[in-house]
Amino acid sequence: MSGTSAALKPPADATAPVRHPEAPAPGELLGAHYGQCFGCGEEQAHGLHLAARAGEGVSITAEFTVKAAHQGAPGLAHGGVLATALDEALGSLNWLLRTISVTGRLETDFVRPVPVDTVLYLEAEVTAVAGRKIYSRATGRIGGPEGPVAVRADALFVEVKVDHFIDNGRPEEIQAAMSDPDQVRRARAFEVNP
Repeated sequence: MSGTSAALKPPADATAPVRHPEAPAPGELLGAHYGQCFGCGEEQAHGLHLAARAGEGVSITAEFTVKAAHQGAPGLAHGGVLATALDEALGSLNWLLRTISVTGRLETDFVRPVPVDTVLYLEAEVTAVAGRKIYSRATGRIGGPEGPVAVRADALFVEVKVDHFIDNGRPEEIQAAMSDPDQVRRARAFEVNP
């Protein structure tokens, strides 16, 4: 990405990312971390329903189909929706590191318009880690992995404790997630959060 800000350039002492030994296997569908998540949640009628799969190393691939509800200009995806798709793909990388992290900074390049009913194919990877900071990048292509580049992003995620969500989230949703009788869903809601 040209013109990336200094905040998104890893420091000289940054290390290469290391895939957690309990990370999902390459090719495994990651699934939604929380049903109400606009990016990946299955309970969001107008959400992106982004489906991410673990890749090799510390990378993922993902897809989402641009729907009419995602329009900005007539027949074209809203830029904010495309930025959300990039953010969701980048956040999904945290499953491979097994960290709880949030977006600290996201810089996007919009290369070409993305029409409604288009499948946007996303690839994301962690490039470096420095303390609590996780540096990553993503690319979105129209129609498939070899399609034309439509969007790109560089990001900085910051590792946080689960208290970040408990202390700052709306109490009704926090309590509902913590009271979910399904232990797996309860853990996933807070375990990794893009």
